[in-house]
Amino acid sequence: MLADSHCHLNYKGLAEDQPAILARARARGVTAMLNIATRESEWDAVLATAEREPDVWATVGIHPHEADQHPHVDTAKLVERARHPRIVGIGESGLDYFYDHSDRARQQASFRAHIAAAREAGVPIVVHTRDAEDDTAAIMAEEMEEGAYAGVIHCFTASGAFADRAMDLGLYISISGIVTFKNAKDLQETAARLPRDRLLIETDAPFLAPVPNRGKTGEPAFVADTAIFLAKLRGEDVMELQDYTARNFHALFAKTVAA
Repeated sequence: MLADSHCHLNYKGLAEDQPAILARARARGVTAMLNIATRESEWDAVLATAEREPDVWATVGIHPHEADQHPHVDTAKLVERARHPRIVGIGESGLDYFYDHSDRARQQASFRAHIAAAREAGVPIVVHTRDAEDDTAAIMAEEMEEGAYAGVIHCFTASGAFADRAMDLGLYISISGIVTFKNAKDLQETAARLPRDRLLIETDAPFLAPVPNRGKTGEPAFVADTAIFLAKLRGEDVMELQDYTARNFHALFAKTVAA
């Protein structure tokens, strides 16, 4: 088994040739892909791919970049859409202070609404965080006190201390192709020590193609290359790493194994 826990199959670069993209992923052993939404206008298309492809599932959510443009997307709206059997998570949502494309207070309010939706719908939240460790950790902890919820920090690039704070709350950590980059030493140190039962892998395709595909349009097939690098980094057998990260994916996104 091999799961790409975060990709954007309906983004430019992948949407134009989805059948070939999916065929290449399956040829490399990918058995599950999570197609992530970032704005409301994508929801129907993201879901349609998941309805059509048995090994693809979907999320609904608003990226922090889009928070200013979606004040009407509240907890109730997210919960309603998450009732669909192929929608297995909420997000991606979170905080991005690197670009600040949306007002920070608006990002925070949207993030809390997404966490509330994940809690109410009983599905995980997919968390995006960049240059916002302290506020992300504080909001996640405060919301956990309001009621338990599950989640994953996607495309992890934060500090080891933040990884520990997230895992203390019960969240998973997802590693992308960035871990294969030469300048990613801090991330490599964190990825090498993450516990097996909290580790996922992803492509964030069409972005962040790993070595040896860096510079190309990312696609889910490349999650196999990240797995190879990560297994070597951790001193593990690659097939074993593929299997346990896929099991973690299905354990977290439990609707993927629902009857």
